[in-house]
Amino acid sequence: MVNKQLGQVPLARIMVRGVNWIGDAVMTTPALGALRATYPESEIVLVANPLVAELFAEHPSIDRVMVFDKQGRHQGIAGFWKMARELRSQRFDAAILLQNAIEAALLATLALVPRRAGYTTDGRRLLLNHPVSVSAADKRLHHTDYYLELLARLGISGGGRQLRLACSDAEMAWAHDLLGENKTIAINPGAAYGSAKRWLPERFAEVADELARRYNARILLTGGPGEVEIGRDIEKAMRSEALNMVGKTTVRQMMALLASCRLLVTNDSGPMHAASAFDIPIVAVFGPTDHTTTCPASERVKIVRKETDCAPCLLRQCPIDHRCMTAIQAEDVLDAAFQLLDGVA
Repeated sequence: MVNKQLGQVPLARIMVRGVNWIGDAVMTTPALGALRATYPESEIVLVANPLVAELFAEHPSIDRVMVFDKQGRHQGIAGFWKMARELRSQRFDAAILLQNAIEAALLATLALVPRRAGYTTDGRRLLLNHPVSVSAADKRLHHTDYYLELLARLGISGGGRQLRLACSDAEMAWAHDLLGENKTIAINPGAAYGSAKRWLPERFAEVADELARRYNARILLTGGPGEVEIGRDIEKAMRSEALNMVGKTTVRQMMALLASCRLLVTNDSGPMHAASAFDIPIVAVFGPTDHTTTCPASERVKIVRKETDCAPCLLRQCPIDHRCMTAIQAEDVLDAAFQLLDGVA
């Protein structure tokens, strides 16, 4: 029987197959910290898609990143084999699969990685020689704890539960030059997973105007390329002036801007978790997703949600009337923001 305590085995070079969404990737950072704590002298290499790779370009737990670009040079079956050959040339001692898909286990197997560890999800148990069974209780864990639990069962621990991202001095200087000296409050109205997670643009605009007035703050709009129209709608609906950077930043620029803000008001999204990793106060609007498993892993967070008979449904698009989001009023979000900004418990 294979000893599951991978943490007891000396490893010189470790491959980590990262997850594919930015928010989920941020929630793996404590697990990466545990890996670094257990293997301080090992080379830890993250395998990730281009967006997640960018997120980890400056991370202290990672020595380097290998990009797995399934939309580019690793597209299709031929591209998958190409990635496997690239990984094989690295002669990894072990692969830790944070991604739950069978594809991750198949990739590590084809790369001839001798020790392959991960949860036994997606029918991949036979491809793992350090398998970790996953229970119904495991699936109910907060995502941060889900990844930490995987490593703990492999004998890998340490580093704490704190989310962590890092920006370079040059990146922070760029953000400072753009934002200036004024207090900045960020509004993140998008959510890459689907429209069901998005609160109403006109209510975001109402919240932004009141926060700008009450705190003499500059409003920063953030979001990805697919959310440009939402950003424009909010900017047009606002009475105060906003710095609209929706669709205009790289992942790393977005990180630096959020790290420079006094508060973030957001849907359940990747930028929400990125801000949490910089310990930025957050007002997070939740509707169809489960706040018990995906809320920001931070103490300076206010979750705004309404109890409805159909939430959390975890659907990308609402098939009825979006009641879990329409029930949330601007006053609900503002009250949460006031508590964080005014220091009210």
